[in-house]
Amino acid sequence: MSGFEAPGEAGSIASVTDRVKPVAIEGGASAVHFLGDTAVFIGTEENATLVAADGTTSTVSLHGGGILSAACDGKRIVTGGDDGKVTLLDGSGKTETFATDAKRRWIDNVALHPDGAVAWSAGKIAYVRAPKGEDKFFEVPSTVGGLAFAPKGLRLAIAHYNGVTLWFPNMAGNAEFLEWAGSHLGVIFSPDNRFLVTAMHEPALHGWRLADAKHMRMTGYPGRVRSMSWTVGGKGLATSGADTVIIWPFASKDGPMGKQPAMLAPLQARVSAVACHPKNDILAAGYSDGTVLLVRMNDGAEILARRNDTPPIAALAWNAKGTLLAFSDEDGAGGILPL
Repeated sequence: MSGFEAPGEAGSIASVTDRVKPVAIEGGASAVHFLGDTAVFIGTEENATLVAADGTTSTVSLHGGGILSAACDGKRIVTGGDDGKVTLLDGSGKTETFATDAKRRWIDNVALHPDGAVAWSAGKIAYVRAPKGEDKFFEVPSTVGGLAFAPKGLRLAIAHYNGVTLWFPNMAGNAEFLEWAGSHLGVIFSPDNRFLVTAMHEPALHGWRLADAKHMRMTGYPGRVRSMSWTVGGKGLATSGADTVIIWPFASKDGPMGKQPAMLAPLQARVSAVACHPKNDILAAGYSDGTVLLVRMNDGAEILARRNDTPPIAALAWNAKGTLLAFSDEDGAGGILPL
């Protein structure tokens, strides 16, 4: 991403905002992912909208009702719905019903492993199906709040009330329990597999150093953290939830313990979504007033990608090469920015 200019430099704002290709998602979007250079906007109900690199748009049906969860590994997208189904979607637009809950319970959370394994949850039970393997399940003490596969090995983090359970589906014996009082929702491993972080129901993050289960408290947010993204190389964790992008440092063995976070791109609006560039120290931030900013992390320089136009930005994603940025607000007014 060359030629990064701060606002105010000749032509920077107009040239970027004018390059955005508008996309309309009927019924609104809850997430966006890339399959190659195809942007896939996950609707809140039933469908996904696929936008190919040449601008061709198509719609595919995923569920017979609300779409509650989605995850992507760059090759496939898995979604969970209130119809009790787990659906897979590939870059060609082909869909497959991967699993159906016997009791038609809501599929609240999903996750994908690089080796092809799929995880999903219904109520208190997390399920994993490896390629050519049978379904395995693990019940936790309360409703599952989030799922994440570790970057190495087949290990699943299951967030729930009062902590996180680390489960090895292919190993017998007790799972590991990381305790911390409160309701844990979104969960994420660091890319180097050294740390685990959860977004809590309260306006805070909680983390553990996996080597010794050392606690890491990350507080001070005015609102709940609903979006987290690792910077390139996993050196920092960018988060929503405040009127600036909060980036916690994770480069050292102690992570953010005893350190202050960086605070970038302040606005008179709350950050609603963040997405770090896959190759450079740049991030995209979406705000509650509909603004989208590109931010260079080393000096805080900003470029406006979308002018404020409520409602809040609901979804942001880069393609793997970092040449395309997709975004959508809660009403389904979105866009794709080539860089």
